[in-house]
Amino acid sequence: MISDRKLEHLSICEHFDVQYKNKKTGFNDVEFIHNSLPEIDMEKINLSTKKFGKKLDLPLFITAITGGHPKAASINKALAIAAETEKIGLGLGSQRSAIENPELEYTYNIARENAPSTILVGNIGASQVNYSMQAIEILDADILAIHLNPLQEAIQIEGDVDSIGIINSIGEIVDNVNVPVMVKETGAGISAENAKLLESKNINFIDLAGAGGTSWAGVETYRLKDKYLGELFWDWGIPTAISTVEVSNSVNIPVISSGGIRSGLDAAKAIALGADAVGMALPFLKKACISTDAIINFIQNFKKSLKLAMFLVGASNIEELKTSNLIIKGETHSWLNERGFNTKKYTRRNII
Repeated sequence: MISDRKLEHLSICEHFDVQYKNKKTGFNDVEFIHNSLPEIDMEKINLSTKKFGKKLDLPLFITAITGGHPKAASINKALAIAAETEKIGLGLGSQRSAIENPELEYTYNIARENAPSTILVGNIGASQVNYSMQAIEILDADILAIHLNPLQEAIQIEGDVDSIGIINSIGEIVDNVNVPVMVKETGAGISAENAKLLESKNINFIDLAGAGGTSWAGVETYRLKDKYLGELFWDWGIPTAISTVEVSNSVNIPVISSGGIRSGLDAAKAIALGADAVGMALPFLKKACISTDAIINFIQNFKKSLKLAMFLVGASNIEELKTSNLIIKGETHSWLNERGFNTKKYTRRNII
């Protein structure tokens, strides 16, 4: 049943509009201050990061997409080849199906076969304490992600809506495994309060996965006969730009900003707001359904646009990009001010 659901999710994401309808990421409210005197050589800009254990040539993760159905094997192979070629991170979908049905393991471990050296991120649910070591072993994972998806579960036909004990389960997984642990949302964002609580459980990374990209309430709505709740909550969540500010200002661990990131310019804004890297899922799935070359070309365009954004603000590396001068306006500004975050600190950077 889980395998069939994975195939349905893949097909829906490939063929239907599953993005947020009205709520946006908030990155349109973020504007860089153009630097007419950048004083750097664009060709020498360093895009690499070591914040996640291994060096990545780009601060980019293909975030959890798929696995657990035979069709997923070819997609994961293409993604893995591209991730290894471009030296970016790769996250796999929930591994529960392979742990409960070992015949499906190959749809996941095909990733390590084709990406022997880059970062691979395993994936289990927060309540699946007993699956944690198996998930790592199946994938030879460098990081284990624990996914949070209460919105999806609440809309899903087969959803589990009992979240009592989730926080303690996360702490137990951290104590039980021998690799760093990432906690990731699945499209509704993470608040400052939740980020602090997660950090108190000694997790190593957060992928905030904010609202504005793929709506998993929307994905599940396509599977429902009664679509009332799915359509009502389709746009639920914290916009990605806002969640990026909230999380990065509240914890002292590396943060991935994902959820509606579509270009290197979006990525530059997310990093300037405090993220250490960004993630994308749906664009990579769409490209993987075309070819490996299509994935690589997409990554290379991402690289070009990130480098150009960095050149135009005078940032020669990722850490300098984090201190670049920007303005937050509109609804994003209003939301952050209501939540008590000082948006002026981003505007007044580097002013002599």
